[in-house]
Amino acid sequence: MKRDRIEEIAELLDKRGKLSLEQLDDYFPSVSQMTLRRDLFQLEQEGRIIRVRGGAMSVKEVQKVSGEPYTKKTAIHTDEKIKIAQKAARLVDENSSIFMDGGTTSLYLAKEMPDINVHVFTNGLAVAIELSQKKNINLTVLGGQVLKDNLSTASPVAKSYFDNTNFELAIISASAFTPENGFSCGSQVEADLLKMTRQKAKSMYMMLDSSKIGKIMPYTFAHLEDIDVLITDDNFPADLKEQFTRRDIVVM
Repeated sequence: MKRDRIEEIAELLDKRGKLSLEQLDDYFPSVSQMTLRRDLFQLEQEGRIIRVRGGAMSVKEVQKVSGEPYTKKTAIHTDEKIKIAQKAARLVDENSSIFMDGGTTSLYLAKEMPDINVHVFTNGLAVAIELSQKKNINLTVLGGQVLKDNLSTASPVAKSYFDNTNFELAIISASAFTPENGFSCGSQVEADLLKMTRQKAKSMYMMLDSSKIGKIMPYTFAHLEDIDVLITDDNFPADLKEQFTRRDIVVM
């Protein structure tokens, strides 16, 4: 019975793409929300869905726009990324201009973003598709080479584009961090783009889940002194947090 229900939920999500817990309640009125949450957790463990705030979406739906590498990264450390995204979303002011990168944490931020009048520049294709569903958000997508693992774009000529655009805030994510090597990623062209956003923005907010700590990727794009706010999860080490706060960096 339980397995039949789980399979039915998976089929519904494959057909609909995304469902809220309230919608699942309508489909299964005799099942408690706690049980439905457990069913969703089971499906996520099996790699068939991705839990999002208030519900879930089918992995097949993500794969339509992202492909396998990005989908796998989206499904890792989901709870941490959602919590980070929820914190970051509260920091976005109406009538502001911001830059968001194409990382999977930024995808969750796009889902959590309030539908307010704000201009978003992004190099993330999946991020752009998610934001385009919100009617009040003005959206600009940067062109360039498509980085398939990140489903983002980057180009050496992006500097000329940034010369004629303005945003106060950059909210970006890192693939790896150590205090010695800073925030790093796996692509030189992407690192160059993120360095440009760092120089352009008045403030830089870094989203970093604790699983990235202690890892090093080939290309550093920022150091501790380059950021203003660090947005992380509850597992962030206290001793490392002190290194940030000593530099007057807000840790959330």
